[in-house]
Amino acid sequence: MSSSAPKERHILTPTDSTDTSFRAQQYQKGTLSRAQLLPSAFAQFAAWFAAAQAAHVHQPETVCLSTAALPSGAVSSRFVYLKELDTTGFVIYSNWATSRKASDVRSNPVASLAFWWQEVERQVRVEGPVERLSREESQAYYDLRARGSKVGAWASEQSSVLREEDGEREVLERRVREVEGRFEGIEDGEIPVPEFWGGIRVVPTVVEFWQGRESRLHDRFRYTRVGEGKGEGEWKIERLSP
Repeated sequence: MSSSAPKERHILTPTDSTDTSFRAQQYQKGTLSRAQLLPSAFAQFAAWFAAAQAAHVHQPETVCLSTAALPSGAVSSRFVYLKELDTTGFVIYSNWATSRKASDVRSNPVASLAFWWQEVERQVRVEGPVERLSREESQAYYDLRARGSKVGAWASEQSSVLREEDGEREVLERRVREVEGRFEGIEDGEIPVPEFWGGIRVVPTVVEFWQGRESRLHDRFRYTRVGEGKGEGEWKIERLSP
């Protein structure tokens, strides 16, 4: 019988050491009960988001967006910013032509979002189908962006390879200069949103609210949309085992 060599560990966080500094952090900042929940997942999220802001959570709009390609089922994730929440869903903006998430969504128009607010020891997970915003809706947000960000959206073929033999970063910077020249003399508010860039809305069918508790006995409540359609609607609320 052959024996395999032990694997080299680059990161190790043991939990069976007598050194308590290795033990996982205990969450003790709050509890969550059914009596604290609002009937609507949208209203509950808005309340928690406001609480995160009041607690000075660093950039609470930061969210992990996950998508999956079909037929492979390969999942990809990245951090983006939540820019809007209405009674239809959660809105983010990005490149929808060349990016990995664009490719995923074309084959499988479903996504998940995960928020982590360390300062209040809370998570929120969102699952649901995605839909593109209209060009008019995307232009309204695009008009609010800094000029450099507008130029960057036009210049970057997001996720495409910048080849070493072509100059890598210099290729991107050259495109930026070309776009700056194209829009020279044009007011910020007159720069059009690119056809390939804009917002998508994740229309939630499931939203989970997670409050950290001691000994990993967390409080978890899942909102599941009842019936079809969009808007506030009706939600089934269930407590989940941690």
